[in-house]
Amino acid sequence: MSRISVRGFAVASATAVTTVGAVVGVASGSPQHPSNEAEAMVGDATLLADIPAGQQAQVQVSSLAQQASAQADAADIAAKKSAEEAARKAAAETAVAKQKAAEDKAKEEKERKEAASRSATRDASSFATQASYTVAQVQAMARQMVPADQFQCFSNIVSHESGWNYHAVNASSGAYGLFQALPGSKMSSAGADWQTNPATQVKWGLSYMDGRYGSPCSAWSFWQANSWY
Repeated sequence: MSRISVRGFAVASATAVTTVGAVVGVASGSPQHPSNEAEAMVGDATLLADIPAGQQAQVQVSSLAQQASAQADAADIAAKKSAEEAARKAAAETAVAKQKAAEDKAKEEKERKEAASRSATRDASSFATQASYTVAQVQAMARQMVPADQFQCFSNIVSHESGWNYHAVNASSGAYGLFQALPGSKMSSAGADWQTNPATQVKWGLSYMDGRYGSPCSAWSFWQANSWY
């Protein structure tokens, strides 16, 4: 039964004439050389004849079932590949989302610490005024007004600009004070006593650095690259 060719069903009627013609040709003494295809068709027709008529429908049904099974297997493979691709895409999107969430959390934590640091600083008006101030006193005031994580950058700029002398004057330009503001009178926005009160100058200088560069450390980075800020 394993030699049964289902293809014989499709070509049985087409091969009948060819088969008869070949037989007639041999009987008449005229040699016939049917093509390979014709031979295959004759073979299929012959095998078909071996199948009892009652079983031919069963053979057709079995062939269709095999085709359906093959199609189902192919569909399963395609579905599996699609599911794997979707899983890889989902995993990649999840990884990106987790990374962004971690970055956002780190940013929020940094901002919280900076806000806490600023809230712990003192305002210029909280210091008692004096007739004069030493460098150490001016630096101590600045430490209480500038966020701790920004103070070193702030100090670097003041050291280069005035050496912490709040009365420093540039003879050629007239720039004045700890930050060599030009003109010095622009520091009046922080207080009318800008010429004599280093706390007022520190208040102005910190506001200037934050407003123009974002922070004293960003201002210091600019100063290092340009020797001014």
